[in-house]
Amino acid sequence: MDNLTKKGLFFGCIGIIFVGFQPIVAISRPSMLDGPNYIIAAAMTCLVETVLFFPLMLIELNKNKKSIQTNEVNTQSILQGWKNNFWLLIIIGLIFGINQIFFFIGYDMAGAINGSLTQKTTVFFSMLLGFLILKEKITKLQIIFSFILFFGLTISITQFFSLVEFNGTILIGVLILLAISFLWMIGHTLTKPIFNRKEATPIQMVFIRNFLSGFILLFTYLIFSPLDYRIWLDPDNIFFYIIMGTVYGSGLVCWYKALSYLEISKASTIFAPTPITSAIFASLILGVNFTFYHLIGIILVIISIIIIVNQKRE
Repeated sequence: MDNLTKKGLFFGCIGIIFVGFQPIVAISRPSMLDGPNYIIAAAMTCLVETVLFFPLMLIELNKNKKSIQTNEVNTQSILQGWKNNFWLLIIIGLIFGINQIFFFIGYDMAGAINGSLTQKTTVFFSMLLGFLILKEKITKLQIIFSFILFFGLTISITQFFSLVEFNGTILIGVLILLAISFLWMIGHTLTKPIFNRKEATPIQMVFIRNFLSGFILLFTYLIFSPLDYRIWLDPDNIFFYIIMGTVYGSGLVCWYKALSYLEISKASTIFAPTPITSAIFASLILGVNFTFYHLIGIILVIISIIIIVNQKRE
């Protein structure tokens, strides 16, 4: 195993922990941040991520500046790129801001395990949008395992169709997270031309999108809601803002670092087991009952992701 692969595996394994822990932190937020205050939880998560990615962006810029031959972008091209794509960046910031709000709502309703599994449908939506927009080929095997992926998700949600009275709250939560997964891939699809024109890198894009998302959400809240200083000064809330933003942002950092050392198919395969870590954390910390059907659902989803991603590479 070469050194680059080892580094990719290291960041992938660390990333699995951070991503798997995200639903647990989201569900465990202070009760003061429920209801209309979801928007504050989302805004502060985005702004903490902005603070986290700012030094990473500066390090990247400095590294590129010192490099004689680089495929990345320089400071001037970044500023010009942001200017050229101003309204597109606003749309992207709005998309990810709205998604961050519904991230909390969806997990509250679906639960940590079902929610984590539902978010893995991003691989399906990536494939679908690639076919519809980028004219990428879809193989028969990808179609088959897309059905298996959703079948595994259904097994987990319904406990293998054994619920006498179907839990409508879980279903609505799953549908919300499915919509989030779709919108996430829309946002990523919109950013791809910016990357292709080398007007920004992924780390720079995460910085600007979170800054815009946090600003839009915070501005909206201050316009339509009365100012309550307790939301900002309560120690539990402050602790949550820092932990949620750090956990969420660290997962993204590990993802991009893994991508810098590995092919996207290998990185996606490494991150596929995140529902397992979410299930473990949910059982140990939240006391969630991890059932045999959850396990079956997770296995089917992970296998489907590996097949779909590797077929896409081929």
